[in-house]
Amino acid sequence: MPQRPLILSIDQGTTSSRAILFETDGEPAFTAQREFRQIFPDSGWVEHDPEEIWSTTLAVCREAIVWSAEKSRTIAAIGITNQRETVVVWDRESGRPVYNAIVWQDRRTADYCAELKQAGKEPQVRASSGLLIDPYFSATKIRWILEHVDGARELANRGRLAFGTTDSFLIWRLTGGTVHATDATNASRTLLFDIHRQCWDQELLALFQVPVSLLPEVKDSAADYGTTDPGVTGVALPIAGVAGDQQAATIGQACFKPGMIKSTYGTGCFAVLNTGGSAVQSNHQLLTTVAYRIRGEVCYALEGSIFVAGAAVQWLRDGIGIIRSAGETEALAASLDDNKGVYLVPAFTGLGAPYWDPHARGAIFGLTRDSGVAELARATLESVAYQTRDLVRAMAADGVKLNALRVDGGMVANDWLLQFLSDVIEVPVERPAVTETTALGAACLAGLQQGIFSSLEDIAGHWRRQALFKPDMEAGRRQRLLQGWDNAIGRVTGR
Repeated sequence: MPQRPLILSIDQGTTSSRAILFETDGEPAFTAQREFRQIFPDSGWVEHDPEEIWSTTLAVCREAIVWSAEKSRTIAAIGITNQRETVVVWDRESGRPVYNAIVWQDRRTADYCAELKQAGKEPQVRASSGLLIDPYFSATKIRWILEHVDGARELANRGRLAFGTTDSFLIWRLTGGTVHATDATNASRTLLFDIHRQCWDQELLALFQVPVSLLPEVKDSAADYGTTDPGVTGVALPIAGVAGDQQAATIGQACFKPGMIKSTYGTGCFAVLNTGGSAVQSNHQLLTTVAYRIRGEVCYALEGSIFVAGAAVQWLRDGIGIIRSAGETEALAASLDDNKGVYLVPAFTGLGAPYWDPHARGAIFGLTRDSGVAELARATLESVAYQTRDLVRAMAADGVKLNALRVDGGMVANDWLLQFLSDVIEVPVERPAVTETTALGAACLAGLQQGIFSSLEDIAGHWRRQALFKPDMEAGRRQRLLQGWDNAIGRVTGR
């Protein structure tokens, strides 16, 4: 009996590029991963070298393709998921980027965003895009490149330049420069896309001074994105699914019904709540976004975006060198009976939802002479749970009551964190059997396009829970901990 085909998922993340081959039951068969540099040219600036993004992506794809050939397995299609909002602008003729990729975490356009808000532009922007005016999103980054790179504005006006989030850049390179496209989820994070009419918004393009000639074609999340150039990848493979990382995780977690919610704990933390065919506008600083668009039908979501989660643990390891690996934090946190009043607010790149303070910076409160590595590790993990609680509280204020939270991402291997998270948000937390849900979501989209999966219901039938964490904290203790967090946030934001 012949083996079923594999699906290749490209997961182009903030700190690494990965290629994962999935079986059609959702189980990973092979993984290759390569990290790339984080570039910090100035305070609050974060960049990537697009050529490193490309070289690491191509390398892991080739590893996966070689492995499949050695195992005599066929690859049916490629799905792509990516760090959202990160901006690449390249020359259509040479294919070369005109500047480094400006990363979603970057804060360099904070003053410009403040000017637009003061000019009263946010209601217009929000009504069309579902987003707030913030440096997080793509539009002000594109404008910065056009304004600050010599000759870029002139080339853009002549139609020579192309913009894309990293999915578009990879599609362009993988197809040998023949396809310039993105999907509706990535487009919905640019500040330039009308999520109601599902098209680029001419008024927003004018506001942010972005020529329409830069923009990719917007397709469904499951669609034909061309075929890889055999001269690039060694084989011709259809690219059949694309979604931004948080929307891909929503698909991988099978959150297909209104009211279902997932939260991903990677570099940042992102909670996405399915609202079905209704683009619900939050009154509490959450974002309205596209969850996915399939066969022309749009599913919307409310999203809470936290900029720093796993990145704070990475800071403990690489920034101040007090741990050797992220896995050490679980035992360190569990070694303490309580947090001893130590709080970390990881506002290294400002604060996202529900505060949206691009000028906030990280701080540690409550240190004493006996504070050490364990206290810092625990405060770092606790900060992730507290920030999630802020999102859940905002959703509750918008009238949403959660029954359970499905979680994924690198941090969810930490049982201590998930139990503390459940205790803090007072909601059961579900960890799936396959925690690579971001990459899995991209694979599912590609499989749906190629007929491997018949429907979203078919995909949902493969989801399995691996562990359940239920709230088990005394109410008075929870209240004291949260009061300490609220005080710390207030001191950082001045509110």
